[in-house]
Amino acid sequence: MSLNDISDLVSQLGARGAKKVALQFPEGLKRQAAETAAALKSAGFEVIVSGDPCYGACDLALDTLSGGADVLVHFGHAPVDNRRNVIFIPWAVDFDISILEKALPLLPEKTVGLVTTVQHAHLVPAMETFLSSRGYEVRVSDGAGRTPLRGQVLGCSFAAAKSTGAPAILFVGTGVFHPIGIALATKARVVALDPLTGTAQEVSAETLMRRRFAVIERARGAKMVGIILSTKSGQARQALAKRLAALSPGAVIVAMREVSPDELLNLGFDCYVNTACPRLAYDDQVRFPKPVLSPQEFEILCGVRPWDEYAIDEIP
Repeated sequence: MSLNDISDLVSQLGARGAKKVALQFPEGLKRQAAETAAALKSAGFEVIVSGDPCYGACDLALDTLSGGADVLVHFGHAPVDNRRNVIFIPWAVDFDISILEKALPLLPEKTVGLVTTVQHAHLVPAMETFLSSRGYEVRVSDGAGRTPLRGQVLGCSFAAAKSTGAPAILFVGTGVFHPIGIALATKARVVALDPLTGTAQEVSAETLMRRRFAVIERARGAKMVGIILSTKSGQARQALAKRLAALSPGAVIVAMREVSPDELLNLGFDCYVNTACPRLAYDDQVRFPKPVLSPQEFEILCGVRPWDEYAIDEIP
């Protein structure tokens, strides 16, 4: 963190009357923990650092608050819900806006929806200006719900893309999971631009769909089904888990904090249905010893949803 960032954080903590502060960093920022803790200690605060894995704003170290901390400071993400005594400090990553030029040959449409991740959301106005100067009508959704920043998408929420209503979506960020999810959620044409490498590509959900169809077929004949219910702060979809469990006489709710291949193997169910972070089913299937279905895929398996109404899992 910069000196200005520390000064702003100290002011926020002082306004709350905090004396003991807990710090939580996602995996990519954990190396900032020691320096940040030292700066806050020098400012007169008692500091505790959460050393547990952290995968997002849906995975808050709330045990630090019950353990005596006055405030939890969560770095790297924007809030997915309202939490008392939690301060969120998103981590901004800059890039040269002119890199958007790389995506323009793939965007013949003149109306384009623009979305990005939390790391680049502060650059949305500059990206809008750049695209507008190239003759595009740029649609950007206001922040709401789990994605409070303008134009922000998450791996579990593509609402900002859907609400643009644009025939083409430009996703600016790393990786292909978000743009594939956007393609499934919007049915629009999606171009993904990695602003750090300058690589632009049109994405397709066809490969993912083939893989998911194969997973559903592997799960046919399963007699005992584990409905995974996350105990993490922003992932606990209890009503959904209960509804899914009612679809099959062999379904049992399994409460878990960390979903790992070893734990699923030890539990011994024939297949699992994931109501925790949606990316677990899609990204990590090759790691799991048994089929792990999304809620919508389980509905297809149980015959209450037709395949042609396949939808990617999102947390509202």
